[in-house]
Amino acid sequence: MNYINKLYKFMYGRYGIDNLYRFLGVIYLILILINIFIKSNILTVIELILVFIIIYRVFSKNITKRKKENELYLKIKNKIINIFNISKTKITKKEYHIYKKCPKCKTTLRLPLPEKRGIHHVKCPKCKKRITIFTLRKEKIEIIRKKAK
Repeated sequence: MNYINKLYKFMYGRYGIDNLYRFLGVIYLILILINIFIKSNILTVIELILVFIIIYRVFSKNITKRKKENELYLKIKNKIINIFNISKTKITKKEYHIYKKCPKCKTTLRLPLPEKRGIHHVKCPKCKKRITIFTLRKEKIEIIRKKAK
């Protein structure tokens, strides 16, 4: 138990582990696995630099800078995840909704699939711009085939 107390005392006032630390650790492990097969000196240098950055961030006493770095990482990560989530919902809900971008504010609008074909007008809820949509399809038509005997 004495060693644990010494570790707690040493780490007091230091930044420690966060999401960016975990991400850099995963990148480090991936680079090691790639370097096993490629055996590149450049990758070895990148790995060493990455290890020094990881160790520096964990033992740093400048907590405000490390928090800002982590917040920037999380902001970028969330933007990328949102792009993929929007694309996923567009694909899965394609039969029931139309997705259009507002030309003025670039907001993605999810509109219900109209019952009639033709030109429809929609107002953007964010910037109140009127958007014209032309639809060729009516409703989703299911075709049920019977098994031939």
